[in-house]
Amino acid sequence: MEAAPFTVEQQIRFSHTDPAGIVYFPNYFDFCNGVMEDWYTRALGIDYARLIFVERHATPIVHAECDFFAPSKMGDRLSLTLILRKVGRTSIDISIHGHAKGVLRLEAKIVTVYMNLDTQKPEDVPAGMRARFDVYQNACAGWVPPARPGAAA
Repeated sequence: MEAAPFTVEQQIRFSHTDPAGIVYFPNYFDFCNGVMEDWYTRALGIDYARLIFVERHATPIVHAECDFFAPSKMGDRLSLTLILRKVGRTSIDISIHGHAKGVLRLEAKIVTVYMNLDTQKPEDVPAGMRARFDVYQNACAGWVPPARPGAAA
């Protein structure tokens, strides 16, 4: 397992920005989805492509919300840190903190459901996967996100 918490660095490119020169907000959800896929494969050791195409299970997003605190612009390097908040019987509740230069720029809260792709029904999170989640969650227990812009140090 990679070091926890799992963090991916995203280079902000011209194609990520809107006419105002800042990241167009739907792109953050694409970034978050990429972080989740990488987290399964790199941090948990669960091949996400295999989970979908061979094992016929997926973790579709059933709820997503995001608070934006500061803009990101072309040329920025945005770190996206995944924290596992809670594992339910069939659901996985995570947060992803986007930060750069010691400042929190966004926080996304995402709930996914462990689902059988053939039946299109939720299933219990398997014991082996749950055990990996527990290890990861414990490893992240002391992590504190960077401060929001303007917050007292």
